[in-house]
Amino acid sequence: MGGLILTLTLNPAIDRVVSADRLVFEDRAYILSTSEAAGGRGLNASCIFHTFGAPTVAIYPSGGESGVRLEQLLSCCGFPTEVVRIGRPVRTNLIISDQQGLTVKLNEAGAGLEGEELERMAEAVEKHLPQSSWLLLCGSLPPGAPPEFYSRLIRMAQARGVSVLLDTDGDVLREVVPTGPTVVAPNQQEAERVLNRALITRPHFHRAAEKILQMGAGGVILSLGRRGAVVAHDGRVVEVVPPPVEAVCPIGAGDALNGAFVWARTQGADFVDAARWGVAAGTASARLPGVGLASLEQTREVYQQVEVRLVR
Repeated sequence: MGGLILTLTLNPAIDRVVSADRLVFEDRAYILSTSEAAGGRGLNASCIFHTFGAPTVAIYPSGGESGVRLEQLLSCCGFPTEVVRIGRPVRTNLIISDQQGLTVKLNEAGAGLEGEELERMAEAVEKHLPQSSWLLLCGSLPPGAPPEFYSRLIRMAQARGVSVLLDTDGDVLREVVPTGPTVVAPNQQEAERVLNRALITRPHFHRAAEKILQMGAGGVILSLGRRGAVVAHDGRVVEVVPPPVEAVCPIGAGDALNGAFVWARTQGADFVDAARWGVAAGTASARLPGVGLASLEQTREVYQQVEVRLVR
């Protein structure tokens, strides 16, 4: 069940994180601290794999002065990366969070990728697939990259017997799911956009997970923040419910969920128990200040308190 876990982040960023005393309209707030971090769903997932002791390689594009800074930040993370050089600078995102757990994230669209640059991204993925057990396709596509690019990578992985987790949004998610990724991991807002409907009640969440499953996914983990996740897989719908915790900063919690889920699958856990590990990691990460990702010990502590409820 082991093997290399490969992550692809096509639209990475420098995350500038500002912690404030409070976020309110039409009144002043005071900055308590500022920091920079390497941003990107796949990069965060690779951090989880490395922390949990699983082998990983993170593939991402880099260009411009911001790309140099991104590479410097990642050089301290301890896991191997493969950088594909591009002609445009990496984007910068702004994250503002306060002491009450309210967070605002402002994202740039990102650097567009040319056809040759996309080909080199695909080649970098293909090179590592023979040694890999999982491929994670994480985050938005940058300007110029068609949804078919993700579909192509999924088919490439399938031909090698490599499992695929897809974590993206909107029209891209809608178009790529029929390719048949092993698992699709949208959050509530992403599921609402792909299904073009509001999700409010528990039955809404259950039906949404089933609907995305019917679109072609092998399994679905619909993450619901502090409410945990709804899992649809193998004819079952299951709620995975975390203990109540005080969320300090939820940014990165979904990436921790994805990472811990895949890690648990490589350790032999079944789909639902792996989702339990994922919810535990997301919950543990949300308790940390800034863009913090939980350790295995912190995740294991929460895992013991995560409840699994069979819906049908």
